[in-house]
Amino acid sequence: MKREQWGSRAGFILAAVGSAIGLGNIWRFPYMAYENGGGAFFIPYLFAMLTAGIPFMIMEFGMGQKYKGSAPRVFAKLNQKYEWLGWFQISIVTIIGIYYVAVIGWAISYFSMSFTQSWGTDTNAFFFSDYLQLGSDNSPSKLGSIQWHIAIPITIAWAVTFAAIFTGIKGGIERATKIMMPLLFLMVIALIARMVFLPGALDGLNYLFQPDFSKIADLKVWSAAYGQIFFTLSVGFAIMLAYSSYLPDDSDINNNAFMTVLINCGFSIVAGILIFSILGYMAHEQAKPLTEVVTSGVGLAFVTIPAAINLLPAPYILGPIFFFALVIAGLSSHLSIIEASTSAFMDKLNWSRRKAASVVCSVGFIASMAFATNGGLLLLDLVDYFINNIALLSSCIIELIIMGWLVKLTVIHKHVNKLSEFTVGQWFEVCIRYISPAFLIVILGTNIKNTLTDGYGGYAQSDLLILGWGVIAAMLVIAIVINKTSSNLELIKEV
Repeated sequence: MKREQWGSRAGFILAAVGSAIGLGNIWRFPYMAYENGGGAFFIPYLFAMLTAGIPFMIMEFGMGQKYKGSAPRVFAKLNQKYEWLGWFQISIVTIIGIYYVAVIGWAISYFSMSFTQSWGTDTNAFFFSDYLQLGSDNSPSKLGSIQWHIAIPITIAWAVTFAAIFTGIKGGIERATKIMMPLLFLMVIALIARMVFLPGALDGLNYLFQPDFSKIADLKVWSAAYGQIFFTLSVGFAIMLAYSSYLPDDSDINNNAFMTVLINCGFSIVAGILIFSILGYMAHEQAKPLTEVVTSGVGLAFVTIPAAINLLPAPYILGPIFFFALVIAGLSSHLSIIEASTSAFMDKLNWSRRKAASVVCSVGFIASMAFATNGGLLLLDLVDYFINNIALLSSCIIELIIMGWLVKLTVIHKHVNKLSEFTVGQWFEVCIRYISPAFLIVILGTNIKNTLTDGYGGYAQSDLLILGWGVIAAMLVIAIVINKTSSNLELIKEV
């Protein structure tokens, strides 16, 4: 069966950028910059982009385009014994897809509420008590009942994703991202054009960009920069391998990779300008220091920003634009996440796109209902921590070791240079072999040590053991079993 292809280079770039630009760009990057030296953070961030983000993106675009397959097929073509890593990455991306859609569901709910600000004045109590119905006795393992006001928007998000995946690369995903991404950029630029002129907005930007050069000597800041690059670019967990497998044979790999990374990182900075303009205005209106209103994660999006919208002129216009931007950023990433899983089943089982999309989305939809319960936020928080901070970083390190040391990296290096308008030099191989693995090993080692000694989030050890370490162990076992089965089938065919 002939593999689908992107209809245009712009379509591929927008889809890859859509995958990379997600909710993390909006609610994680600004806080990371603020915490880690403000303007000075851009020095390690730029270094991480050049030594980790761009080389890793070039490598994955080259692998996907050359071997024409999803992650398991790509690694199996490198060597059959590496197929397990592809399935480990598929399990990572599938789990992310199952819980990430819950946050998109929350954004859809808040988009509908933003026309009237029906979240009220106490946005903290509204989000945790009224909307999420989070009780005091909830834990990640005691979910409670399904909250239908959350389940319905999650269903809407799945419906949009399913429609795009089911329709195909050119007619579905490419068409959707060609609408979504320009719309997202326009909405964010429109918001900034209004926000930066509000009183206190420039104070907020000063807080964000004020350089603290003493932080540059701190290894934690460099680790934060590398961590942010890997979290935000969708590399190391099957997505970019799947997307690039649909590239034509003559695609300019290096150019595509540079454009994808630069647009994503540029958007992160633009998002920082938007968020800190809003926070500066909020601090001004409430006569508080900015340090008291700065938050990250879901608290920023669903508690702090709604409180700021209450203070804005024309909140019934600016509020819906902000939350619609959140919905678009979430959906464009979710499309890529589910496509990575769908393409793996198409490759492995020779399923049609329609069958694979139907099965993956149906199973994902049912599993995601766990995050529409009373304890859904706690389950999401715990699973997200282990997937992003342990499983994903482990996957990236193993992929870099395989590509840098166990197979001929020069094959990919020559392949991408042969196709591209400009070539990349030895820095590419140095970054893949030495610089990126070194930083990631330090970050992963620190994360594992901290989790083992301090736990996470005050959760019970039994929850950490079962829902954290246990889930990662199960993912690894399943990946190895599938690899063994594939290897045995190959041996039988040879006999």
